[in-house]
Amino acid sequence: MHSLYDVPAPAKLNLFLHITGRRPDGYHLLESVFMLIDWHDVLHFEHRQDSQISREDLSGMALPPDDLIVRAAQALRQATGCTQGAHIGVDKRIPAQAGMGGGSSDAATTLMALNRLWNLNLARQELQQIGLGLGADVPFFLHGSSAWVGGIGEVITSLEGPSKLPSQQFVVVKPEAGLETGKIFSSPLLKRDSEPATIAGFAADHYGFGRNDLQPVAEGLQPEVKKARDWLESFKLHAIMTGSGSAVFAPMKQAIDLAGHPSSWQVRVCSNLESHPIRDWVADKNS
Repeated sequence: MHSLYDVPAPAKLNLFLHITGRRPDGYHLLESVFMLIDWHDVLHFEHRQDSQISREDLSGMALPPDDLIVRAAQALRQATGCTQGAHIGVDKRIPAQAGMGGGSSDAATTLMALNRLWNLNLARQELQQIGLGLGADVPFFLHGSSAWVGGIGEVITSLEGPSKLPSQQFVVVKPEAGLETGKIFSSPLLKRDSEPATIAGFAADHYGFGRNDLQPVAEGLQPEVKKARDWLESFKLHAIMTGSGSAVFAPMKQAIDLAGHPSSWQVRVCSNLESHPIRDWVADKNS
């Protein structure tokens, strides 16, 4: 195997996000449901004969020199002692600073794809351990299906039975302006004492449960977030912000004409994914 082309890295939406406390090291404790959607970045992997990791931008969106894709490849080599190289092409489609997990998803896809390309055969839990060192959302994308997430993002529980998410379409709106996560989490106005919720409580109202505790602070920092939410709510939709970025979304009840938004906004109708498109590339345990 010398190459893997058109490998998807899907975005996520947070159906709710509650901050339940803060650890002594400053990390916030959260409860959320992370849901995969069909808005993807696309990555291409080619085996290199030398031991270099190189990366190419295929979308015209400038990539930072040391992004999570490169760091994921290097972390995988460091963890395994592997000396193989790879050239990675990146077609960025998920907007940055949106709260949709694009960078973390790229890192997870890189770990899964290079695990396969380099024949390393690491199990999912081993990749998640590497992923946690790259970012709190990376283990979720390696988990590979929508999940209840707790702790600082490392406690992941599959949603099964009554808690399993029904198929649903969503309108997702990303205003032109982004949001910096650090500014939200450092705000003295942030609510950090939400009562712990339960999966059963969530399952009683999958797409109407809870709120995003980061949203009031985010709307104060970036008025575009409220503008996008107000626009969705003008269609009588229940709109909330996802994660700690500027994107907002709402479940769609019926087809609506989504014309009339500012041309600088990205507006898409997305569906939730039952599982990550390459989830079965990784075994849950080493056999």
